[in-house]
Amino acid sequence: MSTRPSAHSSGLGRFNAWSRDQAEAALLECCGSTRWAQRLAAHRPYPDVDTLIAASDEAGYDLAPADISEALTTESAPCLHHDAPRAAHLALRAAHAAYESRFGHVFVICLDGLRPSQHVDQVLAAIRTRLAHDPDEERALTAEEMRRLARGRIIELMTEAGRAPGPFPQAAYAPR
Repeated sequence: MSTRPSAHSSGLGRFNAWSRDQAEAALLECCGSTRWAQRLAAHRPYPDVDTLIAASDEAGYDLAPADISEALTTESAPCLHHDAPRAAHLALRAAHAAYESRFGHVFVICLDGLRPSQHVDQVLAAIRTRLAHDPDEERALTAEEMRRLARGRIIELMTEAGRAPGPFPQAAYAPR
């Protein structure tokens, strides 16, 4: 059984009813590729969230390198809660700098399903592993992480769209 909002959820219904511009703007908060957002907005209405997620994945697989680069410019590196130890902040900052120096873009990773206490270890381990990748291998993995992030953000968007008092969501998901 799916844990996503049903086809009858008010979030998906509202999303399907938004103007194309509203839908594209909300989708750009899920993935910063204009082409991706336009494609998903143009294919509304979606009968259920699973179909929307499948369309998101398909559109993600079709993104050209320039589209992925565009989407990456809207991402920010995963960060720690301000209460985390200073050493953890420094280690994470250094790891991000090494990654960005090697690959020329921000490090992205989907941390869905992990407890916040696991985030720093997971991010640091992933950066260490991914620094060893060649650029083509890392580009493919980055694109997959972007698809995973978009899925989670779409699910959050559907939840927020169902709760929003107006025709457009107040916040599509937690800040990046």
